[in-house]
Amino acid sequence: MKALFLENVHPMASTILREAGVEVETTESALGEDDLLTSLEGVDLLGIRSKTEITAKVLEAYPDLLAIGAFCIGTNQIDLDAATQNGVAVFNAPFSNTRSVVELAIANIIAMARHLTDRNRALHSGIWDKSAAGSHEVRGRTLGIVGYGNIGSQLSVVAEMLGMQVYFYDTEDKLALGNARRCSSLGELLDSVETVTLHVDGRPGNAGFFGAEQFARMRPRSLFLNLSRGFVVDYESLRDSIVDGHLAGAAVDVFPNEPKRRGETFESPLRGLPNVILTPHVGGSTEEAQEDIGRFVGTKLRDYVQGGTTSLSVNLPTLAPGRSEHAQRIAHIHHNTPGVLAEVNKILASHGVNIGAQQLATRGHAGYVVTDTDSAVSADVLGDLATIPGTTRLRVLD
Repeated sequence: MKALFLENVHPMASTILREAGVEVETTESALGEDDLLTSLEGVDLLGIRSKTEITAKVLEAYPDLLAIGAFCIGTNQIDLDAATQNGVAVFNAPFSNTRSVVELAIANIIAMARHLTDRNRALHSGIWDKSAAGSHEVRGRTLGIVGYGNIGSQLSVVAEMLGMQVYFYDTEDKLALGNARRCSSLGELLDSVETVTLHVDGRPGNAGFFGAEQFARMRPRSLFLNLSRGFVVDYESLRDSIVDGHLAGAAVDVFPNEPKRRGETFESPLRGLPNVILTPHVGGSTEEAQEDIGRFVGTKLRDYVQGGTTSLSVNLPTLAPGRSEHAQRIAHIHHNTPGVLAEVNKILASHGVNIGAQQLATRGHAGYVVTDTDSAVSADVLGDLATIPGTTRLRVLD
């Protein structure tokens, strides 16, 4: 079995899979669709981060691909419907870099409130400009969090510990932590706070939702942060709000078009603006977070390959078969239609194969059944199982 890890995935993942007997090839760069179409021959497991897009064309070209590990939070760069239809399991790391993103958000808020980037630039230019003008503590100031998921909610707690008053808005009904106050609309939040930070997910409906109208509604001399997705913000409108003085500062870590390789030229309308902090999508790029992500996703890929476990899979039904005394384990992914389990058991019975244990789970259009048999199954049995209507993936695990 072979794995290909792109985008400088932490070596912890490679270690975990190599110890499981998987050959691992790594590269630092992302790959475009054309490069992927020529690079996945013989690859069973693919590891990516945020810049490599996995399209339906790629998935259909390589039907033997077993699983994709997204070594990041988001999975909008993967065509999940196509992955499910082709029986490809997708795993991500929804929690591992939460603290790192939160710490960057706090650092950016303090740096903007104190104009630290401007002070730093002046000193590097040989100008001594010691002044309190325009510098503020964050204690007692209001913070508005748009998106109250894993990152937004933890940021809420940390910001409150610093003495900030926290407001949040989420399209789903979320429990407020600490003294945070829930806003009934985005407009209500924008009217209430002095700093706005975005922590929304990558669903298509979020594209371009924060633009000129929202910036105009923010209170004068507010601060703005986007550490979520680049395509959710109109950065031309953000530039206009900074240039005309309506906003006092901004911090941006994500961009709609990001270079695929280190050292490539970066273009943005936000370059060169005062009190604007630009970072190259490093919210989760701490050594601690990347090691945790490598361990988490690497373990998920290993457990899926070895035991068929799909716990916390993004797209497949959740099964955790565990260890059992059996001769063989058969994993069958199929379209979620009535009668598939009965057909599996009918075929096994017709060949005299006794079932030692069996689990079935469904999710949306996908079904997944794992069967432990008391005797080894023949090629004829597997051939019959593969012909069950709606079968998308059949594997013998041991």
